[in-house]
Amino acid sequence: MRELFESSDPADPMAAARRNARPALRHRFYQQAGTESAPDGHALRLDGKPVQTPARRTLAAPTLPLAQALAAEWDAQRDKIDPSTMPLTRLANTIIDGVANATGPVKAEIEKYLGSDLLFYRADRPERLRERQARLWDPILRWAKDALGADFKTGDGVVHVAQPHAALEAARAAIPDDPWRLGALHAITTLTGSALIALAMLRGELSAEDAWRAAHVDEDWNMEQWGHDELAVERRTFRHAEFEAAAKVLRDLAGP
Repeated sequence: MRELFESSDPADPMAAARRNARPALRHRFYQQAGTESAPDGHALRLDGKPVQTPARRTLAAPTLPLAQALAAEWDAQRDKIDPSTMPLTRLANTIIDGVANATGPVKAEIEKYLGSDLLFYRADRPERLRERQARLWDPILRWAKDALGADFKTGDGVVHVAQPHAALEAARAAIPDDPWRLGALHAITTLTGSALIALAMLRGELSAEDAWRAAHVDEDWNMEQWGHDELAVERRTFRHAEFEAAAKVLRDLAGP
């Protein structure tokens, strides 16, 4: 399994969550995927045998439902194993092999987004787009102010908006330390361009559907005006599967 899922850049703890499938696919070699209680959680088993991550750690999830979801991805494989159809497995590998030993750098990467979050920058025009951005983004900013004590500023266009130090510190304090929630939070942040959308999902303020819609206001607007691009839609579908995998982790590990 190592050659199918290993990261092309071991220094990037989140690379596996963003990597496309490799061209060479391995034939399915097992009959059944299942789970088993293990010291590090609930481990994936293929025909009763343990599965290892690319770094040769046990592929296991912290909860039984997540482990069962991993097993379902493996059971859904046909003649060949296609990692592009296994977003939760890719994310789990990334968390186990990368995030668990690099929580500091991963948190720092999320913090960078807080300084230039998607929600801060509004379109100059047209007015209908501005209204849509406000309708979907302003409630998240109000939540950040009320729930996190983080009062952020917005601006028009792409000129950088300096954020109050107190707001940044308040939002940073909401970033979790445990690798699974942190890894999922990072994945959602990079996929949406917004750490605040990810934090609102972490706290149960935003559903996955509403979060995805908020993150794609501009893209949806452009598609409405100019039509769909087949390659862009394909890429978005792939990214949405990654997003849903991370959202599943946050839902299953919901907590303060």
